[in-house]
Amino acid sequence: MRQLAAWLPAPADAPRQDLAERLGGWLNVRDAIALHAAHQAIQAAPAQRRATRPGAAGPGLRPALQALRDTLEHGIAAPPALPLMPDDTSFAPTHQRCLALQRRMETAIDAFRQHARQTLAAASPQLARLAQLDATLDQLLGGREQRLLADVPQFLKARFEQLRQSEPETWPATFEAELQQALRAELDLRLQPVTGLVEAFEQAGPTP
Repeated sequence: MRQLAAWLPAPADAPRQDLAERLGGWLNVRDAIALHAAHQAIQAAPAQRRATRPGAAGPGLRPALQALRDTLEHGIAAPPALPLMPDDTSFAPTHQRCLALQRRMETAIDAFRQHARQTLAAASPQLARLAQLDATLDQLLGGREQRLLADVPQFLKARFEQLRQSEPETWPATFEAELQQALRAELDLRLQPVTGLVEAFEQAGPTP
């Protein structure tokens, strides 16, 4: 995301905030209470290990996660229907392409994240509470995250214009590479929560 930030100048008077201050701006009192309750439930859960083998309770979570990533990365790497040319001036087709890829990521990852929660909920009380905490965090923070990610095309448009001016003959190849890099970074970000669920499931281990 630092790459995107470099493409748009920050306001001179932009306040500097640490992570806690930023999260405080995302959550109101009701949200904080809900998050605290979910966290307390996790701490109170017995440290119970799964009674089933990893493959039995959650068949294919890890392979399914990798398949999901591969599919979405393939979509990002697929060339556009109309490749950019040096004399192109409109960002609109690229904007639509970005929006379509973002919608595909959101829809596919949300569905798999819900599946992962259901798998954890059926595995043990502790993992069930972790799944509930993830659902709570998604409810509290997911909307804000989506609004922030919706700004990615604006950063890409700024880079589009910069490269057209600085590399008038060769900018399409540079822009395409940077666009894919930015979207892969977004994919990594979107996959972090569900990757954590899969890792928690694997680390819980079966009952000895």
